Amino acid sequence: MDAWIICPFFLQGGRYTIEDVHYVADSDKLVPAGDTEFAKDAAFGYKASNLREWVEEKTGGRIPASKVTSISIQLLRKGGPDAVFERLYNLPKGSRLAKLTEIYPAQAQLDQKYEGLCKLVKLTSGSMSLEGSTCIVNAASERDMAVFAAGMIKASAELKGKRFLCRTAASFVSTRIGIIPKAPILPKDLGINKEKNGGLIVVGSYVPKTTKQVEELRQQCGQILRSIEVSVDKLAMRSVEEREEEISRTAAMADCFLRAHKDTLILTSRELITGKTPSESLEINFKVSSALVEIVRQITIKPRYILAKGGITSSDLATKALEAKCAKIVGQALAGVPLWQLGPESRHPGVPYIVFPGNVGDSKALAEVVKSWARPLRLSSTKELLSNAEKGGYAVGAFNVYNLEGAEAVVAAAEEEQSPAILQIHPGALKQGGIPLVACCVSAAEQASVPITVHFDHGTSKQDLVEALELGFDSVMVDGSHLSFKDNVSYTKFISFLAHSKDMLVEAELGRLSGTEDDLTVEDYEARLTDVNQAQQFIDETGIDALAVCVGNVHGKYPASGPNLKLDLLKDLRALCLKKGVFLVLHGASGLSKELIKGCIELGVRKFNVNTEVRKAYMDSLNNPSKDLVYVMASAKEAMKAVVAEKMHLFSSAGKA
Repeated sequence: MDAWIICPFFLQGGRYTIEDVHYVADSDKLVPAGDTEFAKDAAFGYKASNLREWVEEKTGGRIPASKVTSISIQLLRKGGPDAVFERLYNLPKGSRLAKLTEIYPAQAQLDQKYEGLCKLVKLTSGSMSLEGSTCIVNAASERDMAVFAAGMIKASAELKGKRFLCRTAASFVSTRIGIIPKAPILPKDLGINKEKNGGLIVVGSYVPKTTKQVEELRQQCGQILRSIEVSVDKLAMRSVEEREEEISRTAAMADCFLRAHKDTLILTSRELITGKTPSESLEINFKVSSALVEIVRQITIKPRYILAKGGITSSDLATKALEAKCAKIVGQALAGVPLWQLGPESRHPGVPYIVFPGNVGDSKALAEVVKSWARPLRLSSTKELLSNAEKGGYAVGAFNVYNLEGAEAVVAAAEEEQSPAILQIHPGALKQGGIPLVACCVSAAEQASVPITVHFDHGTSKQDLVEALELGFDSVMVDGSHLSFKDNVSYTKFISFLAHSKDMLVEAELGRLSGTEDDLTVEDYEARLTDVNQAQQFIDETGIDALAVCVGNVHGKYPASGPNLKLDLLKDLRALCLKKGVFLVLHGASGLSKELIKGCIELGVRKFNVNTEVRKAYMDSLNNPSKDLVYVMASAKEAMKAVVAEKMHLFSSAGKA
């Protein structure tokens, strides 16, 4: 080896080398590395901040500081790649060769303990020039790094036979191979945003910086995160039985949390336990690391993603616990935080694996990554559901539910058919089921693996609607169809303003449907078709997002003669809504033929309300006597589910989740 290049510059980790002194950024100041928490590590600590002196310290004086060469920032910025080439070309040649185990004995011991952790630098084999062949690279910006890399590439190409062994941070690698920076990768970019299991976060790093990041993580994500603290004392200082019990307990708890769709944090206890000598401390580290490996091995649930905090932790979990031999580097979860997808030979092929170094980021960095990778409480909003339907040329079914079986039936059908759906609660149902019914629907939507939202239907009371805005609904329907046009506008505008402040979609009705729904009846003589001219004024003045139109559709059963929809009127309303960016909604979809449904979708209907047929399926199921209430519930659920699934195919939403 002609030269040993030491280049620890790492912008994302706040690492800079200036005049041969290595600094670590701490808020708005630079602290010499020898004065930081990282230098106090019991096994790998050091005193020198000057990298020339650090080399002498780490080699036990075998390479004196006076024999270490450096490339200054001034040389990089004034001389450019050619000056780097000249410096590398003129590096003094060593007088003898030494086994690297002689030069870095502590790290050779580390390599033996961790079975090849330091594979890049083969510490247990190979040799390098002992004198005059170590070169420090100063850098304070990515541009400095690019200049050095360009000069080194030239040296490698023109000085055939010249070999450099680089001990560097990530910045050099990405610059050397020409990786172009890009935005952090999110779950949706990898298509895993619909995965239900929780994510697994494993923290083995024990430096104070990591502890601060964990504290911030718990503070910001406490509601969505389940934490399991593993006792380092039990893992490293107690009996084998206590160690194994702690490992089994942790793995079992993690399995439960992950299965319950909760992101799960496993962290070692924050009290630092060290040995009397660096060797004893290294032994403690090994016991803790191997225990974390065993914990992850025993976890049976496949996590949605895995985040490993700490260099040794991330290496051991990937290669030992997850048995990965290769991985695809897809980008970064955060600047300086690599994101992999595990290889096909691993225990969890394709699962995103976030490698979070112990020395990267400020106190909020870990929380930022976990929040961006947390499964959203809802996979979509009602507006997103209807926007996707508009783009895809299909409609979404909004199914009225009255109890647990109804909510489960809709979600089960949606998951089987891979369809989006809307759980819809009528004021009559809310009166009977109350807040528990809403909570049931909200929870069902949150736990679903397909986009499900919850909608409050036919809000004819201002008080009911204002209360509904606070209950967890994604959208509301303001029904002022019983009012004069002027009063309907005023009523709808008031609720629309409040709902939009909470990012909720607002649907409103213009015209009036005849028929009966939840014991509320509108006689035929009270029904009114939607007027196109009034609709334009109504949309402009209220700012609604979706318009429920009356074109001959009815609530409940259609007459024996069948539906008589005014499709020409629907076509005109479609043209208006398309121009205004408003979704078309059709109530009374129960009883419409396949041909009419298809025609309405072609004319722009993006939401169909379905109630009567689902209710009938429930009531009919009760006619079949059963021995136990549980079987009654199961029978009712299956009956409703069949109707819902059929509608999803009619609406062409099946397969669109």
